Amino acid sequence: MIVYHLIAITIAYFIDKVVGDPPHWPHPVRWIGSLISLFEKRLNHGKNKKFKGVAMLLFVLFLVFLIVILLVGISYQIHPIAGIIVESMIIATTIAQKSLKEASFNVYGPLEKGDLAGARNKLSFIVGRDTGTLNEGEIARGAIETVAENTSDGVTAPLFWALIGGAPLAMVYRASNTCDSMVGYMNERFKDFGWASAKWDDVMNWVPSRITGIIMLIGTKPAELEYRRAWKILFRDAKKHPSPNSGWGEAAVAAILGIQLGGINYYKGILSNRAKMGEPLVPIQAGHILVANKILDKTVFLFLLFLWIGGMILEMAITWIKSAAPF
Repeated sequence: MIVYHLIAITIAYFIDKVVGDPPHWPHPVRWIGSLISLFEKRLNHGKNKKFKGVAMLLFVLFLVFLIVILLVGISYQIHPIAGIIVESMIIATTIAQKSLKEASFNVYGPLEKGDLAGARNKLSFIVGRDTGTLNEGEIARGAIETVAENTSDGVTAPLFWALIGGAPLAMVYRASNTCDSMVGYMNERFKDFGWASAKWDDVMNWVPSRITGIIMLIGTKPAELEYRRAWKILFRDAKKHPSPNSGWGEAAVAAILGIQLGGINYYKGILSNRAKMGEPLVPIQAGHILVANKILDKTVFLFLLFLWIGGMILEMAITWIKSAAPF
């Protein structure tokens, strides 16, 4: 079965690279988002909001898992090829490499032409910070941080869970991530209701985010410093991020590019001083967005190779254990 997962993961990887997420096509994440929004409106008030948030999360994850495992199970009952096709199509909806690249290129295009107003506008679609007064370096930093953080959240983490449990767990991961992105905030409205969603998303991202950061540095030679120093920056700075997982991608990209990410952002006029990652060996420029996307492409490809190697080792181990069992 692991081999089937690996084949489906590989097909999904190519589906996403070619097709991506066309905006007018139906998409499971939109349906999941609508369900979360419905629960939030009905439950996020009164007493016991933390308990209600836990119940919402469990119901959404269980419903998603049940629907997907039924679809995949029925497909494999028809024929293994049918199962692989259905599984690959579902997994493809959980990853967003093409969309992530397109979003950052939309910022790079006007920025490279000197159109700061256009670049600020495009950046505002992919970050939560205020963008109205950002200069070129700050705009580029926002796009680079988005690519670095979402390499794991948007691509490698769902692929990791697809290896562990096929399309059902890949979609459970995506549902968890969607819950976190919609209600997992530490503000007055969501700090109780979204507590479970935020914590569970941290759990599901813990392993894949660290593997991703390490693969980033293995796969791409740092531009401005030697490898030993780059590794030091990764393990020194990744833990500085407010999220226990997002810092791994950002610290790795910062070390590779020789730039410094993090720093001061404003959210609805309120200052937020994020921990700085990397060392400012060169100033951040628009061209670094392109290099960040090359890191993304190489990292995802190497992660896919890592899954194949790990999956085949696991498959052989399971086969050996079964053959060695006395009954």
